[in-house]
Amino acid sequence: MQIVLNGERREVSTAQTVAELVAELGLPAPALLVEHNGVALRRTEWDGCCLREDDRVEIIWIVAGG
Repeated sequence: MQIVLNGERREVSTAQTVAELVAELGLPAPALLVEHNGVALRRTEWDGCCLREDDRVEIIWIVAGG
């Protein structure tokens, strides 16, 4: 299935949900903000948010510092 991830078209092989996508990408979930088709998601919503062809996903990595 093809999605648009951070503005770039990407083939997703096994991920069916946002949570599975984050795991497939090997990203640290606690440090991420995720938007799915223009809607910001709480981490508790990731498992129930199914991915479909041409969905738009934005993943932002939160970095703390001074």
